[in-house]
Amino acid sequence: MKEFDVYVQDKPGELAKICEALGNHGVNIKAIASERAHQRPMIRIVTDDEATAKSALARSGLSYDLKDVLSIKIPDRPGELGRAARKLARAMVNVDSIYIIGKDGGMTEMALTVDSLQKAEAALK
Repeated sequence: MKEFDVYVQDKPGELAKICEALGNHGVNIKAIASERAHQRPMIRIVTDDEATAKSALARSGLSYDLKDVLSIKIPDRPGELGRAARKLARAMVNVDSIYIIGKDGGMTEMALTVDSLQKAEAALK
């Protein structure tokens, strides 16, 4: 799974431009988050079709960075995310971004980008 970090201008319509570009090419957004802490605002997106998303964003003239995503499923109850985060901290893994992909059957699926995918996967086994 990949995260698209799409760089946008700080003006109305930028979110619509991205979502329409993906939707018009049949790409479903699984997770989305925004960030304004950088010099340029960014929309973080995980989709169901990486190849088509790349093409759709490129055709729309949108620049992006692509990052590997670690997808984890944890029980949907208090303290579970804290336990997972502590395991990552003990393994000296830095979390760059995190958000919920969905919930189903008492489980929460989370998307994380980290500084070391291998260390993170080993820590969470």
